[in-house]
Amino acid sequence: MSIIIGIDPGSSVTGYGLVEKRGSGIVYIGSGVIRLRASDPMPERLASIKRGLDEVIREYRPAAMAVEDIFISKNPKSALKLGQARGVIILAAAEAGIEVFEYAPRKVKRSVTGVGSAHKSQVGAMIIRLLRLDHEPACEDETDALAVAFCHAVRAGSPVGRIV
Repeated sequence: MSIIIGIDPGSSVTGYGLVEKRGSGIVYIGSGVIRLRASDPMPERLASIKRGLDEVIREYRPAAMAVEDIFISKNPKSALKLGQARGVIILAAAEAGIEVFEYAPRKVKRSVTGVGSAHKSQVGAMIIRLLRLDHEPACEDETDALAVAFCHAVRAGSPVGRIV
């Protein structure tokens, strides 16, 4: 199987994580974040996400992209910004010819920890263990992106989650 890029979308910080399924194992390839300036207008932040993601896609050439689905937010303005970020992320994948899959946060947590209601700290600790990382990811956004990529690697081959 080829490289999978997982994305934790955000309008302030967008995390990405890359894994590869090799035999029965899942191997860490790389990860990071695209940091955005809160003072920049939203169109500029969206352009920064696109440029940053295009660069990562060019460097690693992933075959599939897994994106965390939007959770229902109490703040409609925040949900709209997150939706805009996801749109730019999906556009970057489409332009690169990468198939996109989306997973609900509970499904990601269950794939990593076995429990859909796990805390972020539990997910982070398991990702470090499962991917045998020799370092702790810089922030939760990076860990969450690795968790989404891991979720897809576990579920690869299943049409569930595919964006049609």
